[in-house]
Amino acid sequence: MRILFMGTPEFAVPHLQLLAESGHDVVGVVTRPNRPAGRGRRLQAPPVKLAAEELGFAVHQPDKLNEPSFRDLVEALAPDCVCVVAYGAFLPRWLLEQPPAGCVNVHPSLLPKYRGAAPIQRAIMNGELETGVSTMYMSEEMDAGDVILQERVPINASDDAGTLHDRLAQIGARLLVRTVDLIAQGAAP
Repeated sequence: MRILFMGTPEFAVPHLQLLAESGHDVVGVVTRPNRPAGRGRRLQAPPVKLAAEELGFAVHQPDKLNEPSFRDLVEALAPDCVCVVAYGAFLPRWLLEQPPAGCVNVHPSLLPKYRGAAPIQRAIMNGELETGVSTMYMSEEMDAGDVILQERVPINASDDAGTLHDRLAQIGARLLVRTVDLIAQGAAP
């Protein structure tokens, strides 16, 4: 299956790495533009850009997803599926409708609980005993598409947002590959 991967922060990196090993054809990687960071406010590349370059993938960093040149690029890449992991912006309708197999998102919660931003932190702050990862078909609403797969994950007493983040990123990466495999086989729920 031809995959266009979209992601930005460290959480998305294991997903890209595992997709690269999965046998699916990653036709390109889209990430947010470099941003000023640190005390010196120097431009810094997103973690996904660094990982994609290391893996040898073409990286695209459009300022806006509605730019005609980005739309032309996506049409030329002709992905079967777009996989989104913490990209950081809403996808326009044309992009949601472009790939024949749809756009899939990975979200670090058991949807519909903790839709939106900071689901890992919110689960810990609310004293949850478990959380998880969900894959879903994307819709125009935030984290509201049909859920494809979910995996429950206990929140250990020793967990903080960092340790839980790292565990969920690894679990989410495996869940994304399973999801893409099911979609490619025509067996996704």
